Amino acid sequence: MGRVLVTGGAGFLGSHLCERLIEDGHEVVAMDNRVSGRTENLEEVFYHDRFSFYEHDVTEFIHVSGDLDWVLHLASLASPVFYSDHQIKTLKVGALGTHKTLGLAREKDAKYLFTSTSEVYGDPEVNPQPEDYRGNVDPYGPRSCYDESKRYGEAMVRAYRDEHDIDVRVARIFNTYGPRMRLDDGRVIPTFIKQALAGEDLTVHGDGEQTRSFCYVSDLIDGLVALMESNTDTPVNIGNPDERTILDLAETILDLTDSESGITHEKRPPDDPEIRRPDLTKARAELGWEPGVSLEDGLERTIPYFKKQT
Repeated sequence: MGRVLVTGGAGFLGSHLCERLIEDGHEVVAMDNRVSGRTENLEEVFYHDRFSFYEHDVTEFIHVSGDLDWVLHLASLASPVFYSDHQIKTLKVGALGTHKTLGLAREKDAKYLFTSTSEVYGDPEVNPQPEDYRGNVDPYGPRSCYDESKRYGEAMVRAYRDEHDIDVRVARIFNTYGPRMRLDDGRVIPTFIKQALAGEDLTVHGDGEQTRSFCYVSDLIDGLVALMESNTDTPVNIGNPDERTILDLAETILDLTDSESGITHEKRPPDDPEIRRPDLTKARAELGWEPGVSLEDGLERTIPYFKKQT
């Protein structure tokens, strides 16, 4: 088994990935500055003899003693609330953080995985979005700090692959949900569940006909592991192709929570994408992976977690 560094290890996705790697027999070194990550997410593995945690900002010099087989760069402020409040930090994590972690991978002769995002496609004019679609992104818009940090990060990964022969992986992650998401992170599923449980109206932006594709976290982690185990060194979409309108999502959550809340409509934020759906042709062919958890089943696994948080 290998020794793996996971940046963003105390975050929503990072903590689930740390658990999976421990279960698979790896030694895991988690790193997080706890701006949005929480160490309580790691309580299942925190005292495991193959787990260690370091509070550190990956935009600063990174030192990890001993060998590493993998560097997994998940550190990012992925929610609109956090990246809007920390725009410069978000850009620095995508630029400096990616540079520092790639430099560490080069030093340790380790393989490297970068978690990118479906946001590199912007407000797409092609649906579903394949990896060779170049996107429709506003580089100076209100979401640009996050979108451009990931686009730049992908370019940095490509450059290190080509110039330093690092064995790299790039995952373009689509909307993911599940336990350990923060209720205050501004993303639609925790927001809707929080409102439904509190008996408040669910706030749908615009007419609610814009679409998203929601992937349950266990499927996403399976996809990342499958990518690590593959030989694919170019970007791969990891997500669920079950495309739903936001209005349909709201009604599904109201039904599953037995909530008597209503639905109110608010103005859509600028640059809010109209559609979002991954083309999984490449993931199926090269990783042998596709998601298996339906939206309804995933929400039923997620709602009890949020009930405990309220």
